[in-house]
Amino acid sequence: MVVQAEEGLLTIPAIPTTPGARVRVLVATAVPVERDAVAQAFEGADGTDGGPVDIIAAGVGPAASAASVASALTTAALRGTPYGLVVSTGIAGGFQPEAPVGSLVVADEITVADLGAETPDGFVPVTGLGFGTVTHRPPETLVRDLTAMTGARSGTVLTVSTVTGTAERAAELRARHPGALAESMEGFGVAEAAAAHGVPVLEIRAVSNPVGPRDRAAWRIGDALAALTEAFGKLAPVLESWNPHEPTN
Repeated sequence: MVVQAEEGLLTIPAIPTTPGARVRVLVATAVPVERDAVAQAFEGADGTDGGPVDIIAAGVGPAASAASVASALTTAALRGTPYGLVVSTGIAGGFQPEAPVGSLVVADEITVADLGAETPDGFVPVTGLGFGTVTHRPPETLVRDLTAMTGARSGTVLTVSTVTGTAERAAELRARHPGALAESMEGFGVAEAAAAHGVPVLEIRAVSNPVGPRDRAAWRIGDALAALTEAFGKLAPVLESWNPHEPTN
């Protein structure tokens, strides 16, 4: 069952899990159509066992998503019902040929690609300037088990504030991040908010278009949203076997 809890938030009363694995999950998408695709995966949940899944449309870009997720995490903690996992999800561009349109990517690294400085010698990430961080790493066993269950590929998902629109930019990103499979706009923002609250984070992306020149005729948004629904339909058994206290890097 899916109910409207408050504006912009969908609450799934429960997902079937074992009594010892009641992890409350916050799922953050950018826009409502992605949120609704995730919610479809939980239709028919009986609400009798396990922890609820809350789904929010957190906004487009790292700043909006970080603010929305931080607010949701703070509100839940103050209510005494903290989340045990945050999931950033939605459609994304895929680097070809490794992440074809319609495929699913689970991030083993969530990396911000354009936070830093341009110099005469090229781009320097913010860590090279002596500040902050550029990468968050989801729990290894969660990534491993989810990729096995869904058939997804695992690799780096890049977060950008400006979507790539040229072959040259796509090649530049791949040169700097050889393990990159997908490009999105929210993952790092969500991960920063989760890290500030000490909550593990996961990023799941369904590829709707190639990274590079923006050819709308080649986009397959419907197929990507369907892949997203299918992926979240397989989340419950993965959470059953996951140890929320797994050490993270």
